Amino acid sequence: MSVDVTSLEAQPGAPQEQVTKKGSGRASTLVRVTKYTAVKTITLFISVVIAVYLTILIANMGGYVDQIVRGQIREFIGQQLRANQEYQLMDPAEKNAFFLSQVERAEKRYGLDRPFAVRSLAFLWNAIRMDFGTAQLMSSDTGSRQVSLIILDRLGPTLLLLGASNLILFFVSIGLALALSRSYGNIWDKLIIAFSPTSSAPSWFYGLFLILLFAAVLKWLPFGGMIDSPPPRDQLGYALNVAKHLILPTAAIITSSIFISIYNWRTFFLIYSSEDYVEMAKAKGLGDRDIQNRYILRPTLPTIITSFALLVISLWTGLILTEGVFQWPGLGRTYITAIGLYDTPVIVAITIIYAYLLALTVFLLDFVYALVDPRVKIGD
Repeated sequence: MSVDVTSLEAQPGAPQEQVTKKGSGRASTLVRVTKYTAVKTITLFISVVIAVYLTILIANMGGYVDQIVRGQIREFIGQQLRANQEYQLMDPAEKNAFFLSQVERAEKRYGLDRPFAVRSLAFLWNAIRMDFGTAQLMSSDTGSRQVSLIILDRLGPTLLLLGASNLILFFVSIGLALALSRSYGNIWDKLIIAFSPTSSAPSWFYGLFLILLFAAVLKWLPFGGMIDSPPPRDQLGYALNVAKHLILPTAAIITSSIFISIYNWRTFFLIYSSEDYVEMAKAKGLGDRDIQNRYILRPTLPTIITSFALLVISLWTGLILTEGVFQWPGLGRTYITAIGLYDTPVIVAITIIYAYLLALTVFLLDFVYALVDPRVKIGD
């Protein structure tokens, strides 16, 4: 009986070769993911920069707002000087010279002594660095005119409203869509189909009716705001009071999107429930809950997440008017106020915050795909 020495010598090297291949595979995956992340980040960053610069041009109306601000400065200084007795005692030439000097100082303080093209690039650079400077007319709750503090004061209420409404909308829509997919064609299924066109109306539209019904007629809920005046002193009472004010705006946002979400996701569930592997699972005797979670819900999650992410983006943009209707002290209401006052730094700051949040949503979407669906590989 002969022994193959070459085969014995080759065997110890086989595991080492497998480890080497596994290590090289992990390295290639890391390189692929890193490359994809870098390209995605650069692409989104360029999109944000373009969007912000266009917002700067629009917010200044191509420089026309400068003329409006100059007029406001002259009017404000004129009112102050008319109440100054020393100014009234000056001769007309001195009055005019002093008035022009005060106007020039004020315009320099607002940066109006530089051309708009130069200031627009400065606005863009500061916006990218999240250095928003000082507001022209607005102030934070503490009286500060730092735009970053104004944003921080208003960001919390906006995230609270959007987070609460989106969480309720997501889980309620999925639960009802799954229930309807199991009872296709019944009366509730037909009602959802009938009500799905109502989602074409924005949330602020439903907000007006909800305020009329529950605040003006029934007097069950407040008309708007985030807290009663004076606010409750204890923490529990404060939280319950905020929750009470949160009901109507949250209901408006959910009402504007829930029917179309249920209808869309119920359709996805119906399509996947007729697949061969679902019938095979039923033939094996698996329970309805296992079939629903493992063979229907999980394959549809990437599609549902895409649909929900696009819905969140639309809700971000639609939240501006909704907060205005409910007098909710968030970024949307602040945005409306800044537009009315032509406060360009605040307008640009809120726009850049929205742009970064939307870009972050799109950026995370691909990674969420890979988490919920093993078939998806980042960078392929």
